[in-house]
Amino acid sequence: VRLVASGGDSVQPGGALTLTCTASGFALDDYAVGWFRQTPGKEREGISCLSENSDATYYRDSVKGRFTTSRGNGKNTVSLHWNSLKQEDTAIYFCATHINDYLCSKFSGGDVGLWGQGTQVTVAS
Repeated sequence: VRLVASGGDSVQPGGALTLTCTASGFALDDYAVGWFRQTPGKEREGISCLSENSDATYYRDSVKGRFTTSRGNGKNTVSLHWNSLKQEDTAIYFCATHINDYLCSKFSGGDVGLWGQGTQVTVAS
């Protein structure tokens, strides 16, 4: 059972990027999936949630309108895509699953059953 976040890169402000969360050993489609990010000296914060049935998505206000999360159509993946990257988006990004829909929708990482390794995103001119 494993979860891996990938796709991190160094990009310029205003650019676009897609991160991918890939599961192995279990069906990611059966679970809610959250994305979190962390910068040095700060707590990890949840930024998006895709519900277990994929019928709802939630975004923190700071990323709403720029970020989109979706499933990978049978690829056992969930992606996080965003446009209009800002310098404040610089962080290590993590995906997480094995979490109930309610806590996921509240961007809570307290009950996460499985964390993926992080991937670094750097936004700079």
